Amino acid sequence: MNEVKRILVPVDFSDNSEKILKSAIYVAKKFEASLMVIFVAQSFFEDHSDFFVPHVPIVEIEQDIFKSSQKKLASFIDESMDKTVPHDSKVLTGDVAGEILDFAETKEEKIDLIIMGTHGYKGLDKLLFGSVAEKVVKMAPCPVLTINPYK
Repeated sequence: MNEVKRILVPVDFSDNSEKILKSAIYVAKKFEASLMVIFVAQSFFEDHSDFFVPHVPIVEIEQDIFKSSQKKLASFIDESMDKTVPHDSKVLTGDVAGEILDFAETKEEKIDLIIMGTHGYKGLDKLLFGSVAEKVVKMAPCPVLTINPYK
């Protein structure tokens, strides 16, 4: 495994997100690494853009979701982050697993490790979208450390 200097931590604001971030902070301190915390706002129209043209209010709703996600991520970081660990954060929009993988693959970000939970929101989301963690583990360009927040 290469040297770990930059760790990607996707969060979903579920009850488990703070546990995952605390684990990522622990690992970052051990490696003297920085953290990049991201939230992906699911885009519901991206996958169907070939046959569905959303009305303007729907586009505005997605923009509002993005803005509110930025505020929520800033608040989450402010409340949960250890300020001694170098970190940054970003909100992305699109397919959750796809955006995590694309972000990890960018050369500018230089992601060496992804730390994420095995469980986030459940129920209908999992039925419709499958397991984000499973997709990321299978296709990630770097090592992935998954954490079961219930253990």
